[in-house]
Amino acid sequence: MVMGLFDKIFRGSTGSPQGFSGPKEQKTLPWIPLTSVTQLDEIVERSKIKTQVIFKHSTTCGISRMVMRQFVASYDVDADLDLYYLDLHNYREVSNEAGYKFQVIHESPQLLILKNGAVVKYANHGDINEVYLETFF
Repeated sequence: MVMGLFDKIFRGSTGSPQGFSGPKEQKTLPWIPLTSVTQLDEIVERSKIKTQVIFKHSTTCGISRMVMRQFVASYDVDADLDLYYLDLHNYREVSNEAGYKFQVIHESPQLLILKNGAVVKYANHGDINEVYLETFF
């Protein structure tokens, strides 16, 4: 069986995708893969209409994996926002450009929230799970 893009991006240490329904998962998150620098301009434009969230994740970092699991568990699947997933290892150029464009020093994991064309909040590491996304709808 050919491994799909989402399987490759979101596969956790246990072999099951992070945030996707499966035998042990109860919740499916509406991830949008962030794979190109041009998407950053689109995200800025879309943020003028709807909140945009970028989750920057290191697939080789245990802390990043733990924070991802916590984020998935607490995420409101009815949230009125677009949720982007950025695999830092496969799309380093996109991560670097996001740092320059949004004037945020790179850390991993990292959550960026954009509204009205600008980053209105960002958090790193465990602080990600202290961000209440519903305050940004």
